[in-house]
Amino acid sequence: MNTQPLFIVLSAPSGCGKSTLIDMLLQEYPDLEYSISCTTRKPRGEEEDGLDYHFLTVERFRELLAEDAFLEHAEVHGNYYGTLKQPIVDVLNLGHSMILDIDVVGAAKVRHYVMHHLPPTDPLRAGYMDIFINPPSMEELRARLEGRGTDAPDVIERRLANAEGEMARAGEYMFQVTNDELAIAYKRLCDLIDVKSGRM
Repeated sequence: MNTQPLFIVLSAPSGCGKSTLIDMLLQEYPDLEYSISCTTRKPRGEEEDGLDYHFLTVERFRELLAEDAFLEHAEVHGNYYGTLKQPIVDVLNLGHSMILDIDVVGAAKVRHYVMHHLPPTDPLRAGYMDIFINPPSMEELRARLEGRGTDAPDVIERRLANAEGEMARAGEYMFQVTNDELAIAYKRLCDLIDVKSGRM
């Protein structure tokens, strides 16, 4: 069966279960690969180069910028972050799909580039889809963030404020999925991917 290789962009507020959903998708779809971002910040803890991020020097990052090698990039707290175009194109040309986990600002940059700078036949545009994961409610999101026990109260408040701003932009996405129950949300995600790829 010939299926359309997909370029899937996924965004969600912190605490919405995005990482869990992505892990489930990567286990379910053997032809799905995870896009690894580049950064100029130093590795933290157990992070590995080429697995968590591509850790680059500022000089190398700027060289790639000058070569127009990034789909999107940003400077955050003095460090650069970016998504390289070529690895995604290479994966799609192999007939595989790529999933990119990115915030709403980065997603908007990727969407604008793909939709306004690429022809409809380009692999990045032909298989493009973006999905926003919503929490069931702000109350539930607060409960999840507090339940994790990893963040101080002021960090939780900041994450909730950020979530409201992100959710206000959910309408920019092709699709929205509410993660009320993980299994149901996952099934919705799979259905969207299967329809877009031609599996269904």
